[in-house]
Amino acid sequence: MTLRGRLTAAFLTVVLGPVLVGAFFVGSAVAAVDRSRSTERLAVAAAAVRTSVDALCQQLRAAADAVALTEDRAAAAGQVVSRGLAAAVLVTDVAGGVVHATTGAPPTPWRDCSAGVPAAGPLRALAARVDLRDAAGAPLGTVTAAQPVDPAFVARLAAVTGVAVTLLDGPGTPVRLRHTTESAGVRDTVLAAAGGLDGERVAGTADGRYVRRVGPSDGQPLPLVLSVPSDQPPGLYAALVAAVLLAALLAVAAAWRLARVTTRPLVELAGAVDRVARGDLTARVPVRSRDELGRLAGAFNRMTRETGTYVAALTSSRDQLRGHLAVLGDTLASTHDLHRILRVILHSAIAATGARAGAVLLVDAGGALVAQATEGLAGPDDPPGPVRVPLGSGVVGAVAVTGEPRRGRVEPSAVPPGEPRCRTYIAVPFAAPADAGGVRPDSAARPAGVADAPTTALGVLALYDRLGGDEFDDDDLVTLRTFAGHAAVAVDNVRVHEEAQRLSLTDPLTGLWNYRYLRESIRREVERASRFGRMLSVLALDLDRFKNVNDTYGHTAGDTVLAEFARRVRGEIREVDLAFRQGGEEFVVLLPETDARGATIVAERLAAAIRGTPITVDGPGTPVLVPVTVSIGIAVYPDHGSTGQQVLDAADEALYAAKAGGRDTWRVAAVTRAAPPVREIPVPAGAVTPDDGLPRAGAHRELPAVDGAPEPGLAAPGGGASSGPHPPRQSRGR
Repeated sequence: MTLRGRLTAAFLTVVLGPVLVGAFFVGSAVAAVDRSRSTERLAVAAAAVRTSVDALCQQLRAAADAVALTEDRAAAAGQVVSRGLAAAVLVTDVAGGVVHATTGAPPTPWRDCSAGVPAAGPLRALAARVDLRDAAGAPLGTVTAAQPVDPAFVARLAAVTGVAVTLLDGPGTPVRLRHTTESAGVRDTVLAAAGGLDGERVAGTADGRYVRRVGPSDGQPLPLVLSVPSDQPPGLYAALVAAVLLAALLAVAAAWRLARVTTRPLVELAGAVDRVARGDLTARVPVRSRDELGRLAGAFNRMTRETGTYVAALTSSRDQLRGHLAVLGDTLASTHDLHRILRVILHSAIAATGARAGAVLLVDAGGALVAQATEGLAGPDDPPGPVRVPLGSGVVGAVAVTGEPRRGRVEPSAVPPGEPRCRTYIAVPFAAPADAGGVRPDSAARPAGVADAPTTALGVLALYDRLGGDEFDDDDLVTLRTFAGHAAVAVDNVRVHEEAQRLSLTDPLTGLWNYRYLRESIRREVERASRFGRMLSVLALDLDRFKNVNDTYGHTAGDTVLAEFARRVRGEIREVDLAFRQGGEEFVVLLPETDARGATIVAERLAAAIRGTPITVDGPGTPVLVPVTVSIGIAVYPDHGSTGQQVLDAADEALYAAKAGGRDTWRVAAVTRAAPPVREIPVPAGAVTPDDGLPRAGAHRELPAVDGAPEPGLAAPGGGASSGPHPPRQSRGR
């Protein structure tokens, strides 16, 4: 999204947010006020209903009392009905027989006003009953005055309460309509809303009405539903939506205009920046105002002018530097004399930076920086003889150790002993150059398991006292880094020859040590194990049926299998372990300070790593997964031989046993040396050979030899996982 779009969106958010929130609150407030007023009207109507029903019950009870108190009850009943105090009067005896009944009585059942909550069923009339008794108080019967509950009665209640009244046909559910003053269009919605109500709860309907149930309850046995229409203005929400849409349209127009005015200077600035990025330093931005954008445009114009001046000066300096680099390149191409190359590098660096003097110092075997080339250091204050600075001492010593370049000013009296006297200095370290992958050439071919070279720089290029008295700046630092890089190349060329000799000890296909290095390594490891009383385990490995891979898929596929096998071996052994390729598909792994038990653990792990995942090779047309297994022979010094060759031969014999045992397994060589005579002495239980017969390292113990001299004990257990390199021998084609 462009800046103009983001500004428009932000403005709309700021403007429309409050509008939407306000519209929401207005709608919510109107709805809440409407519901509150309707609830209050329904509460007043419910009270009026109860009062009206109670008044009617009181009137019926008074009419029944009047009939009961007269002797001529038939005449009294007629008068009560004629005056409208009751619709009907019924006089019964003690047995319930009718003594007198007025004409036009409503159908039964009649609901007694004083009865509790009625059962489900139709309600035809309200009645009040009075007991008849003689002078002695003995019951003579009852007088009941009744008033029909019909549409006229419901209409009168609606007139009294001012709301719509609906009489239900019983108090139960589902609700059924009996009489109502509601219009036919809203009856169903009112009944649906009343079906889930009880007590004093109020519910709204889909057509904007509020509903409340009243009764039946003690003293008011009528199941009624009261409803009122909503007082909410019609079309309120439509008006709110229209207002929001209108506000949105106005806000969009205002936001677009504001964003366009705001971003126009930025668009012009961006166009000028693009022109500068393409190399046009004459680009300028019109200054249209004095605000922040105007100041930004002015600053950009000044920057482009100053940049043009700087580029012109830089071009001149670049041409001069090219001349020095051309001389340096010719020297590097025409000679392998390290001292001559370093002198040319130093001379070019001094000429390019305007320094008074300088020196190229290399780290010697003694851990000190020694000057290999100097210029301009013949002053009376400079140290006599070759410059030699210990690592970490002074300026150049600290630069060599930390690897961080330094520049600055220093008082001559504060210069450390051994370094040239100066007022300003600049020093840059250099190390062996890296290849395309960022790996130093002298370590790229180093087999796994050999310790890396120290991280200290190869040397330091230092310059002193810039002519004119100014300090060296960052541009000088960049220039000096270039010359230091050439010095690193020159020094590294010498070390390449040493690296070539090291490469002669590795197998080019697998990167493991070769057979030549195996002979030297096993001799060295046996001597070390003998000197310190430790164990050395030797694993002889042979890929099973490797000839079938070459015959089936070709020698290229076989080379792929060997290289992947070597990689997996390196991944399962320790850094102190050594892996060799003897030749063909035969390999050897040396496990220093590892007993037979640890060697078997390593063998199991190696076999599982080879067996677990088939190796992908290029087959005829498509890649093919080749399952590979390995047989392993294990021998331990000194249990299986007293020399490296004897242990290696024992491991080879164990390998043949593993092959004969079905392949994809390992075998430990048989112990052939005679055990020295011993006398019984108490030893810890952990120091004896375990029941499985595998020799292992344990606590140091002493067993007397024939002449009584103690024999060195076995070494502590080892065997772990990491990687190391490998050597070759003639293949035996198993």
